[in-house]
Amino acid sequence: MTNLATYFDQLLFVALPYVAFFVFFLVSITRYHWRGFTYSSLSSQFLENRQHFWGLVPFHYGIIVVLTGHVVAWLIPRQVLWWNDRPLRLYILEISALACGLLTLIGLVSLMLRRLTVSKIRVVTSKLDWVVLLLLLAQVVSGVGTAVLYPWGSSWYAAMAAPYLWSILKLNPDLTYIAAMPPLVKFHIVGAFALILVFPFSRLVHILVIPNPYLWRKPQVARWYRAPGEAAGEPV
Repeated sequence: MTNLATYFDQLLFVALPYVAFFVFFLVSITRYHWRGFTYSSLSSQFLENRQHFWGLVPFHYGIIVVLTGHVVAWLIPRQVLWWNDRPLRLYILEISALACGLLTLIGLVSLMLRRLTVSKIRVVTSKLDWVVLLLLLAQVVSGVGTAVLYPWGSSWYAAMAAPYLWSILKLNPDLTYIAAMPPLVKFHIVGAFALILVFPFSRLVHILVIPNPYLWRKPQVARWYRAPGEAAGEPV
């Protein structure tokens, strides 16, 4: 049993990360070079907007904060541990992270229900879309579950998961950091690698080409042409 568990740990936490990142970079670059026009979220907002808004907004705000927290704890784990040294600051961080996780979950469930209940949206939803949505759902649920069942995750993430991820980056995977982690936490880590693996094949690639200049550029002015004597509002 021990040998079998070690084999699966090697497969999931050593082989899978490198396969996922290799496929991510190779397919992302190839797709952008040969099929750049597919780098889009293929938005269905024009088909239905109200439920789309109430799903997309909480999902995006929630997941951006959660992912930012993961990246920060990975980049500066010592500073995170220093911050958590004071109970009040630890409580603020943990409660905020859990709230954003729940916000992400609410938005994601709303988006999935929209794709199930709105016929025009269901038609344009591919099997790969559902694979990605289910992977995201499993990832968010396991993340929220981890936060509830194994509190102070920001501290043990900085102390254990961050060193493991750095060891992957340094091409010297060290499984001692995650060997004793609970199954739910391991599932969450594997889910992250699975998402990275399918990322370049899905509409999630639009994240790589977000038009950031839209955040600071001046508003564009649109002018409608109307022929002389033509009533306002009539098509040209």
